[in-house]
Amino acid sequence: MAAAVPSAALFFAISGSGDAVASRERADSVADAAPCCVQVGATAPTSSSWALSSVSAGPGEMAPASRASRWRVVNLNAPKLLPVGVALERGLQVKTILAARSISAAFPEIKNIGGVRPDALPWHPRGLAIDVMIPNPSSAAGIALGNEIVRFAFKNADRFALQDCIWRGTYYTPRGPSGSGYGHYDHVHITTHGGGYPAGGEVYVR
Repeated sequence: MAAAVPSAALFFAISGSGDAVASRERADSVADAAPCCVQVGATAPTSSSWALSSVSAGPGEMAPASRASRWRVVNLNAPKLLPVGVALERGLQVKTILAARSISAAFPEIKNIGGVRPDALPWHPRGLAIDVMIPNPSSAAGIALGNEIVRFAFKNADRFALQDCIWRGTYYTPRGPSGSGYGHYDHVHITTHGGGYPAGGEVYVR
């Protein structure tokens, strides 16, 4: 009778891991059949009424057997959300927010982006413009960074509904340089066509 106890314990250990083995095999077949632009990413393990330490792996079995249940298929082509950047977004319109977040994500060296403020012209008060402050703006590196941000803005002109940029005394439009920009030697001024004020629940993607 005593010899039958280990056999029963082994039966329950193996039968208890059967679902986990099947899950792992299904997950492996999905991963093997995945198209070119899909990757497998780990997620947090789900809660369970039993402890992994109570299940021992059998011969030739990966331990723990239920590990495959923590994996999911991720589409690499899915839109990537843009987190809130360094700009204060209160009062900005949606296209201006998109521009500010995109610049924060693309240029982590930018630590300050101005937004809504009193001004005689309507762009800042209406949330249509941001000021991208350039570190060491008179240095060669600072000037190069400002130039790169202007190029980035025009590369994304359609997405940002871009109206203009001003940098180092030059006023730029989507058609090219267009006259004097009246200063702006320490920041890149970017104006969008706005797109309206956020209603709540907007999602900004790269």
